[in-house]
Amino acid sequence: MAKQNNNPEHSEGPVAKAIENQTAKLPSDIFLWASLGSMAASLYLQAKGDRDRSLFVGQWAAPFLLLGLYNKIVKLEGHD
Repeated sequence: MAKQNNNPEHSEGPVAKAIENQTAKLPSDIFLWASLGSMAASLYLQAKGDRDRSLFVGQWAAPFLLLGLYNKIVKLEGHD
């Protein structure tokens, strides 16, 4: 059961609650696969010689993993 936050200074807004309710429906491994896919696409672009796009796409891996971690925390702990 999620802990109830009784401190109004630290409560979530309606937009954050709506986003968390929708993203909690996604399987957590989607973010892992997205991260691995961005690394594979980056490797492909690097092999093709498109260094700039390779670096751009390769930087997507960390945000995908962070989003997956956030998704997992919301599923386990809930909001507010």
